[in-house]
Amino acid sequence: AFDYLIGEKTIEPAEKAMKAAVAKLLLAEYPVLSVNGNVAALVPEETIELAKILNAKIEINLFYRTEERVRAIAEALREVDPNVELLGINPTKRIPNLESERGKVDERGIWKADVVVVPLEDGDRTETLVAMGKFVITIDLNPLSRSARMADITIVDNIIRAYPRMIEIAKELRRKPEKELKAIVSNYDNGKILSEVLLHMKNRLEKLANQNIWRKKELSL
Repeated sequence: AFDYLIGEKTIEPAEKAMKAAVAKLLLAEYPVLSVNGNVAALVPEETIELAKILNAKIEINLFYRTEERVRAIAEALREVDPNVELLGINPTKRIPNLESERGKVDERGIWKADVVVVPLEDGDRTETLVAMGKFVITIDLNPLSRSARMADITIVDNIIRAYPRMIEIAKELRRKPEKELKAIVSNYDNGKILSEVLLHMKNRLEKLANQNIWRKKELSL
């Protein structure tokens, strides 16, 4: 539903957020991409390619963690690249104040990371990672979700569009000087971006409301 509200396309605020996110990841000392079941199902190839370009670790991190689910996700990623390094299979650390299996993380992954990408994530974990001092980037189609509001950078887009575009941006930015990357990050304002997304949705809904949409197979927006 939220993808439809933005027009099922990448909008300008998301483009700005992706550019800032990639710049921050390129500047990071120890970036980590978190992978859950949805991410592994939707963008396995793109996850591995993005991690390679950014020199980032990949960690399997699940809300409902079972050995069977972890193994299935690992197998899906290794079908893309049999040699991919996967963290989170045997996590030894726990995120403070997160109970049960969902608080487990790898000490060589999210626990050590300075910048973490947590797409399609629950708000509790996003908020707790921020409280731990991590710089958190999330991908969430709902700009009002807790994850979207708590993250340092929120990309309001469908991950099947976001990751391929982030790969393109990474290829463009990785040769840029550090000073330019730092400027991109310092000029970014996540609160402003979320407001721009909400205004985009508002304007789109107003235009649709002014149309006679009943029994129209295609809409002009």
